[in-house]
Amino acid sequence: MNKDSLTYQQAGVDIDAGNALVEKIKPAVAATQRPGVMGTVGGFGGLFDLSTVNCESPVLVSGTDGVGTKLKMAEMMADHSTIGIDLVAMCVNDILTLGAEPLFFLDYYACSQLHPEQATDVIKGIAHGCQQAGCALIGGETAEMPGIYQNNDYDLAGFVVGVVDKKKIIDGSSIAAGDRIIGIESSGPHSNGYSLIRKILEVNNTDLNTPLGDSSIGSLLLEPTLIYAKTIAALVNSNLNIKGLAHITGGGLTENISRIIPQDLGICIDLTSYTLPDIFNWLQQQGNVAESEMLRTFNCGVGMTAVVDAAEADQTIETIRKSGLRAWQLGTVEEATDQPVRFMS
Repeated sequence: MNKDSLTYQQAGVDIDAGNALVEKIKPAVAATQRPGVMGTVGGFGGLFDLSTVNCESPVLVSGTDGVGTKLKMAEMMADHSTIGIDLVAMCVNDILTLGAEPLFFLDYYACSQLHPEQATDVIKGIAHGCQQAGCALIGGETAEMPGIYQNNDYDLAGFVVGVVDKKKIIDGSSIAAGDRIIGIESSGPHSNGYSLIRKILEVNNTDLNTPLGDSSIGSLLLEPTLIYAKTIAALVNSNLNIKGLAHITGGGLTENISRIIPQDLGICIDLTSYTLPDIFNWLQQQGNVAESEMLRTFNCGVGMTAVVDAAEADQTIETIRKSGLRAWQLGTVEEATDQPVRFMS
């Protein structure tokens, strides 16, 4: 029998490191505060006063997501400062499609061994993402799990809650044939398709410092996911009739827009309406990836789409551009055919 006095730290869990992390991130968390937040980080639960929200018939909207194997890209680049933005974006962009205003966010950070400096970079990124989204970081959890995770591995999950007035929920039900699909630019692959991306890098033994345009392969692949909160708020608060919104994530252009289209309708996407960004051309060429696979795996330069009446297409594009993002007419809603999604190229 082992008579030595064992400790939790000897088993791989450092409580003091966790406490130190909480202190390090407090200023970043404080910077995300907004009306409605009650209490401070460190309690057993996060509090939010819904009475502070200017909404006649409030409906809560929730979402959860992670960033997948883009975590490995952060590790390969030895840069963990922006992966938290990706986490917030993947959660927030989903609830924006219902016309929701993000209220608060919580994160879950799990690792084999807590490295406070690295974890601080990650959580500061989360806080930065929350500031972009206009929501408060009101809580989270850090878990050291030696034996589950190995070496310097870590994983992230996020949880967001927003609110939308019941009368203003955007659900796609009013979409009709002839409506226009407006594409809104992405910043790159965002947080989808990274298992294929890493396979392409591996097969080609790619140097991540290889120049591409004004940047490098590694930098382009680590570029954080755009958060569309400002843009969608501008659309929702305009006099435009936004009939549907789709976040282009896993499934790409092939599957995501169809999720908001009524069953008796289809869509036609004009791939000649915009120029495929360099990073997607590079991935397709280096991986010899078929066009159909590209369209189902990646966002291919389109991070979000809006569906509007044809008469409002130009005004919608102008409103998006004024918010700081590029937009264009990407496609059209049409009567159903044997192809729910048609691509013109």
